[in-house]
Amino acid sequence: MSDVIFEINNVCTDWLEDIRLQVNYNDFVTLIGPSGAGKSSLLYLLNRLKDPNQGMIYYRSQSILDYSIQQLRKEVGMVFQQANLFPGTVRENLLYGPIYHNEYENGLEERLIEMVQLPKDYLVRNVEDLSGGERQRVAFARTLANNPNVLLLDEPTSALDLRTIQSIEGMLMQLVKEQNKTILMVTHDLSQARRLGTKTVFMSGGRVVEVNDTTSLFSSPQTKLLRHFIKGEPN
Repeated sequence: MSDVIFEINNVCTDWLEDIRLQVNYNDFVTLIGPSGAGKSSLLYLLNRLKDPNQGMIYYRSQSILDYSIQQLRKEVGMVFQQANLFPGTVRENLLYGPIYHNEYENGLEERLIEMVQLPKDYLVRNVEDLSGGERQRVAFARTLANNPNVLLLDEPTSALDLRTIQSIEGMLMQLVKEQNKTILMVTHDLSQARRLGTKTVFMSGGRVVEVNDTTSLFSSPQTKLLRHFIKGEPN
């Protein structure tokens, strides 16, 4: 089997221009760049929240257009900056996907809630009664309920306190190490990108400007745009 899980060729949209990118199995890709660079728009393409105007996106060597929306989003899960939970209890949120796909297993909800480090009695709580950090953990657990191969994370920790951020980062590293997940994560926090990423993509103006292993990208930026961005200077 090829090591490539995503291949993006000459993709253009109203917000993105000539995107070319390859993501391998078990990569932890952090996407950085100024606001409006197209980072979130790129994630939306990968599980077809949006479709490109031109170009091709391949998932596991097959065009993503060949997958049904349901199958693609089961295999390529997404967590947003704001947890978009369904009305009801935590348990109902966690079991929506597995029941829909007829893949429920006894005890699944208990394993999921433990994975995101919440007490089991939270399963009966209404999601409206949870804090922002707790809601985001439930959003992670709900996505993991479908056992996706890939996680697309759109600034999932930007509104959280430091303790919750550290806990979620630890969980993400564990998913990569123990479950061989592939992760693409948009972050505005360059320290977080350095901590988590095995590969980092720098975007600006709807283009991929630089891609490299994370250590090399930060230590030896190849473009003036990236050098200024890392230093926090205007271009």
